[in-house]
Amino acid sequence: MSASPAASQNDGQASGHPAKSGNEQVKFRFCGDCSNMLAPKEDRINNKLMYCCRMCQYSEEADSACIFRNNIYNVIGETAGVTQDVGSDPTLPRSNKRCPKCHEVEAVFFQSQQRSAETGMKLFYVCCSCGHIFQ
Repeated sequence: MSASPAASQNDGQASGHPAKSGNEQVKFRFCGDCSNMLAPKEDRINNKLMYCCRMCQYSEEADSACIFRNNIYNVIGETAGVTQDVGSDPTLPRSNKRCPKCHEVEAVFFQSQQRSAETGMKLFYVCCSCGHIFQ
């Protein structure tokens, strides 16, 4: 029995094996007898990865050799660190740009927080009334 986060599988495979896309998620597995979480364990005799219950003798073969995935993202959002309170900051410049959400005409603006060679100068506006962030 498996629960979320579940790995995504490709149903159209002729071999019956899931596609190795490199971004599949690791599944949590639970014991079919006592419902405890299964722990990964090496079967040295058969050279296989097994999931075994620590409370009873239940075990099952793993369908993937991946037991942990650490995804590191280093992309900083263009509006990182911007909160709705930025509209009350008296040091930011103000504009008469109309908010698409509440149609108020006062907004503060600032330049994109993303610093890279391919990023041009983007201005972001924050509505002083509702805090909506728009371009």
